[in-house]
Amino acid sequence: MTDRRILRLSGRDTTDFLQGIVTNDVRKLEQGLVYAALLTPQGKYIADFFLVPDGADVLLDVAEPLGDALAQRLALYKLRADVEIVDSGLHLHRGLGDAPPDAFADPRHPALGWRAYRETPQDAQDVDWTALRVEHLVPETGIELTPDTFILEAGFDRLSGVDFRKGCYVGQEVTARMRHKTELRKGLVRVRIEGPAGPGTEIMADGKAAGRLLSRAGEHAIAYLRFDRAGSEMLAGEAKVEMEAQPV
Repeated sequence: MTDRRILRLSGRDTTDFLQGIVTNDVRKLEQGLVYAALLTPQGKYIADFFLVPDGADVLLDVAEPLGDALAQRLALYKLRADVEIVDSGLHLHRGLGDAPPDAFADPRHPALGWRAYRETPQDAQDVDWTALRVEHLVPETGIELTPDTFILEAGFDRLSGVDFRKGCYVGQEVTARMRHKTELRKGLVRVRIEGPAGPGTEIMADGKAAGRLLSRAGEHAIAYLRFDRAGSEMLAGEAKVEMEAQPV
């Protein structure tokens, strides 16, 4: 997704309000962008977003399709807190290479470049963001990240999207328990594909459902797999699927 909604949160309670509900430590805003998520009490994904320092305010950069619902949920959570939530009217600009003075590094991975927030829309860019995401196993809102997602299965710890020392937030108990498991049984992996197979195609291993193909770029893709069923001979339709070494 490229369309983004940029909300503005202001008021003296903004930092404390966000600190109590999102997966990351909001105090990191002193260092730049903070990537985080809002979860259900059961630990499942509601939305992922970037928090952006903007003077005394905090901008919230979220995928446009989630913007209205997220703003409504935040309004419900704030109760009597001194927090105002409005549309900022700003536009996201993204790029690679040297960052301009008003930009912030994307905290998920250095290869994803920089993000800036400006009053005018960005001109079209010749950047294959999907290929970059697939190469570095970075999930996307609405594709890899859905209401069924547990964020550790999506690699949020690797993507600087969760802080295990910050204290309580909505869904924290489930997330902490998953972290302390011996190993995850399901999750996102990068795979190589030989043959035609589009996003959403079921992946089979030894005649059993092993997962699903998600974002694809050329011969590589992100897949959600059951690790106990994933093997050396997997198929997505007629296409051969092979797990690759995972980014660190």
